[in-house]
Amino acid sequence: MVIFFTMAVIIVRYGEIGLKSKATRASFEGRLIENIKTALGSDKVWRGYGRIYVDSSSREDAVKASRVFGVASTSVAVETGSGLEEILEKATAYAAERIRKNDTFAVRARRVGKHSYSSMDIARQLGARIVEATGAKVDLTKPDVEIFVEVRDRKAYIYHEVIKGVGGLPLGTQGKAVALISGGIDSPVAAWMMMRRGVDIIALFLDPTPLVDKRTRERALQGIARLAGWKNAAIKTYVAPYGDVLIELLKVEDYRLGCVLCKRAIYRAGKAVAEKEKAKAIITGESLGQVASQTMDNLHAIDKVIDLPVLRPLIGHDKEEIIRLAKKIGTYEVSILPANCCLGPPPHPETRASPERVEKAEKGLDLDEKIRKMVEKAEILMIEGD
Repeated sequence: MVIFFTMAVIIVRYGEIGLKSKATRASFEGRLIENIKTALGSDKVWRGYGRIYVDSSSREDAVKASRVFGVASTSVAVETGSGLEEILEKATAYAAERIRKNDTFAVRARRVGKHSYSSMDIARQLGARIVEATGAKVDLTKPDVEIFVEVRDRKAYIYHEVIKGVGGLPLGTQGKAVALISGGIDSPVAAWMMMRRGVDIIALFLDPTPLVDKRTRERALQGIARLAGWKNAAIKTYVAPYGDVLIELLKVEDYRLGCVLCKRAIYRAGKAVAEKEKAKAIITGESLGQVASQTMDNLHAIDKVIDLPVLRPLIGHDKEEIIRLAKKIGTYEVSILPANCCLGPPPHPETRASPERVEKAEKGLDLDEKIRKMVEKAEILMIEGD
């Protein structure tokens, strides 16, 4: 018997959104739907109970949807009615197109709603029909092919592949933060991790020209473009002229504080941009103890300069873990392009700075005013994904 499949859809599953209160869940689902529409360039996205659906049979669309923050997994599925005989007929035909005689297979069935049959009934009866139709053997542990049947009230969905999603929360559900982007490996990863937790980012790159060449700027902007690819929209980016401020910091008599003073200046700039953009925090790529400015004492002295929350998603990661993440999200290859983005720390940088000592070193520099003027001169770009 020839079975005609009348409709194929993409099933989009989410994870922790389902644990939220009813009102929050509805809000997050709505944002997730809008983000999927943006990613796919399609309005044919709708909500069912516990699932989101896309009117598409394209695996490419399913992969794109799986990269949207908040998505746990996706599948291209055939839709059918929820009557047991209809499910068995169509699922058998579906399986026969994908299972060869020498393959092993398993049926994975689940059911939501009230029906006259159980998930076990589907799995047992469908398995028997597939054996009869294909001659293949059942292997529930490591099958060559898995046939999934998901019954949800009056409809059922048949599919054979689950594409793992990026997870997290829908972008934009947790407000905005300023991501401090240096052009190195760590900062784009930190920004991505907070995007995955629902934070929309404004990027800030402090351009040390004339102390470095144009490669430093180009590398940082390429990293932001990779992040924009995950957002599926342009990222607003401030490129501020940091060179003159950095030269002033290099003249400070207490030269061992160079790295700490530099970070405090960067935090001031982050706060200034946050105030302009009504952002609620700044994001940094700091990892505890990785470099001199990232010791516990120095981070304490640096934090004192602003009253905004500082989000450090990499604080407990080592370098190898950060590199693995950078490779996974696609920022690593641009972050290691040749560039001279740091003049290097002092020969013996301070690792136990106190807030009092740092404030004393900054006296007379009028850094708040210098930073304010620097941010006013910033070039504002809308960087699209590459």
